[in-house]
Amino acid sequence: MKYDKEEKAIVDAYEKGKMALSTPTKREIEAIKATARKTLVKDKRITIRLYDHDYQGIQKKAIEMGIPYQTLISGIIHRYIEGDLISKTG
Repeated sequence: MKYDKEEKAIVDAYEKGKMALSTPTKREIEAIKATARKTLVKDKRITIRLYDHDYQGIQKKAIEMGIPYQTLISGIIHRYIEGDLISKTG
């Protein structure tokens, strides 16, 4: 598995015994669950117009991935907002 710089530092520290795994408390588990629930709630509905070619392309990609096309569109938007999608040019 390929790690970024921060992940590699964590793995190295763990392997050298400088870090140890701990079991989360019930309170921490509940906080994690609450965050996950909030993350999965989609509370806004929008309508967009797409070129037919783009719509067909999205549907094709979604079928290849085995997910609904709305989920694919939502995921692409989320990744863009989070800065995970970058332009090939520039």
